[in-house]
Amino acid sequence: MKINTTSALVAALAAASLTLGACGQRSPSDTTRKVDQAMQNATTTTTAAMDKAVVATDDAAITAKVKAAILAEPGLKSLQINVDTKDGTVTLSGMVDNADLRERAKQLTSSTAGVKGVVDQLNVKIS
Repeated sequence: MKINTTSALVAALAAASLTLGACGQRSPSDTTRKVDQAMQNATTTTTAAMDKAVVATDDAAITAKVKAAILAEPGLKSLQINVDTKDGTVTLSGMVDNADLRERAKQLTSSTAGVKGVVDQLNVKIS
C-alpha cells in the first residue's frame, strides 16, 4: 500500500480552510490554534498509516523469504506448510512427514532475516 502524502496535505489544508471559514468572529490566536491542531492531526494520521504500510510490507517480505527457504529444502513439501507473518512473528501450520522435518522447518524459519519469533502449529503425519 502506497501512502500519498500530497493527498494527506490537501486534506489537512481543506480541514484548515473549513476551520478558518467557521471561525468568523473568533480571535486570530484561536484560529491559529485550530489550524495548528488540524495540521498536527493530519500529520499524526499520515505517519500512523505509513508505519502500518511499512510493517505490512516487512511481513510480506518475511513470508516470501520463509516460503522460498522451505521450497528449497529437500523433503519439505512447501504446499503442505502454510506461512503467516504478523509483526515479524511467523506462524507455521500444516502437515509434515516426520518430527525431523518439523524441526527443520522451524529452524529454517527462525534463521530467516527479519523473523522475531516462530509459532509452531505444524502437525506430523501419523504413519
